[in-house]
Amino acid sequence: MGKGKLQKFDEMEGFPHVFQYPFGVLKQNGFPLKGKWNSEFFRNSNPVVLELGCGKGEYTVGLGKLFPDKNFIGIDIKGARMWSGARQSFQDGMENVAFLRTSIELLEHFFKPGEVSEIWLTFPDPQMKKVRKRLTATNFMEMYRKVMKPDGLIHLKTDSNFQYRYTCEMVKENEFEVLESTSDLYHEDYTGSVLSIRTHYEQQWLDRGLTIKYISFRLHDRALAEPDVEIEYDAYRSYNRSKRSVKEAGS
Repeated sequence: MGKGKLQKFDEMEGFPHVFQYPFGVLKQNGFPLKGKWNSEFFRNSNPVVLELGCGKGEYTVGLGKLFPDKNFIGIDIKGARMWSGARQSFQDGMENVAFLRTSIELLEHFFKPGEVSEIWLTFPDPQMKKVRKRLTATNFMEMYRKVMKPDGLIHLKTDSNFQYRYTCEMVKENEFEVLESTSDLYHEDYTGSVLSIRTHYEQQWLDRGLTIKYISFRLHDRALAEPDVEIEYDAYRSYNRSKRSVKEAGS
């Protein structure tokens, strides 16, 4: 591990709003804030919102500034990435932002049923060949429902045409209530506050001519089914992240 990463991990250990729990410790002792995020950490009754796969934490921090009446927790397995957002929010004295280093599959270990109001999925890997690894697949919807309020709200923001179309089909198949949906967030007549936050990679993709998609929908407690549809793969996904083609521009 590089010296820079070690320094970041050491610095994060000193941040009071960053939680890093190895699975062994979690399994043996549990997580002390499970069911108590509002009462013992944020010390308010505001809604708890998660950003899954938060990367550098830009969205977690940006949302925390936009919505001071909500509590935001960025979650990622890679601690060196989230150091940026953790450090910024600490320096800015933000009291409605926290970071949790763990796997998304372990959400139930950190949150009780009904503790989460919203989940943001910002530019997840579309997993075009592996349905059960897509963060908007029905198995993940089942997982989210275990920690969310009955009418929990899911947000997806993606550069992937495949991810967006698959999610739209999944939402349609399961009759989730759609609040907003656009296949070209920055060029349609959309004026929501989500426009004001752009991640580092999102700006790179916009500069290359890729369109950004967005959909938000509410969950329900009925049985779920996977959509039986064929969706064209993203052509540019065969390129390295830093060399993505503009083939998807305009899609």
